[in-house]
Amino acid sequence: MNLQNVEIVNNIEYQVAHSQIGLIVAPDLRNLEILTADNLAEVLDFLKVRPVHTIVMTGFIRDNGLENELNRGKFYGYRHRDGKLTGVALIGHTTLIESRSDEALRAFAVIAGQSKTPIYVMMADGDSIERFWNLYKPDGSEPRLVCTEKLFELNFPFPVQNCKWNLRQASVAEIDQIAEAHAEVAFLESGSNPLEKDPEGFMKRCLRRIEQGRTFVVFENDELVFKAYIISETEDVIYLEGIYVSPAYRGQDVGSSCLSKLSLELLERVENICLLSNLDFKAAHRSFHKAGYVSKDVCTTIFV
Repeated sequence: MNLQNVEIVNNIEYQVAHSQIGLIVAPDLRNLEILTADNLAEVLDFLKVRPVHTIVMTGFIRDNGLENELNRGKFYGYRHRDGKLTGVALIGHTTLIESRSDEALRAFAVIAGQSKTPIYVMMADGDSIERFWNLYKPDGSEPRLVCTEKLFELNFPFPVQNCKWNLRQASVAEIDQIAEAHAEVAFLESGSNPLEKDPEGFMKRCLRRIEQGRTFVVFENDELVFKAYIISETEDVIYLEGIYVSPAYRGQDVGSSCLSKLSLELLERVENICLLSNLDFKAAHRSFHKAGYVSKDVCTTIFV
């Protein structure tokens, strides 16, 4: 146990907790550790077992490392008694869980309850995040919002649409329209407008993606028509987010044709592209299917 973990253990009581799902014995937090740069290779190997499902967490690590304030939280690992990782989690503003044992999930829930960084959103595949929530809030508290999202994937071969639009990387000068469009998408998804909640931080994140060459746009007569950006990229997978079509251009196959063109370009770099979309966004799903994407799984996002 490293010195950072001593603080964890000393701050948390080993006790039996009650929750909606019954009597739960607290996990052995001696197997929990704060991950550091020394763990980088081991953590990436652990996440690579399920590259599509862990793309967001892997992207954070590749962009920022395991120890960086840009992660807006801390990375934790949980080990089996044999020393092997059975779970990795980012606990913070965006809480991401990859747990392959029930004890790891319970340990992450305990440490999340002690997080100094306020938790805004939690994500995991299947029903893992709902079980995590019940452990995190054993008093039966309800989250602000629960979204079930379809996981769409694309790889070769797929039917490529003809696209007449000039799809390109965004420029810094276009940040205002891009940020407003992304804030609209975020509000539809979460019920919260990031331009009102955290305007400075939100604009910095939008600017960073533009400067990284990860934001792709179509403009016509100085008006934003289409937008999408890469939130995470590994050697195998790219995860797209923030797909937007201007209201004046919806229903004209703009979204599907631009997404198809962008995806064709990105598949020169990786084998798979994925994106998440709220289960209720039927029109968007039709556009994704037309662009060649296939829905293969569901994930649950909880907004705290």
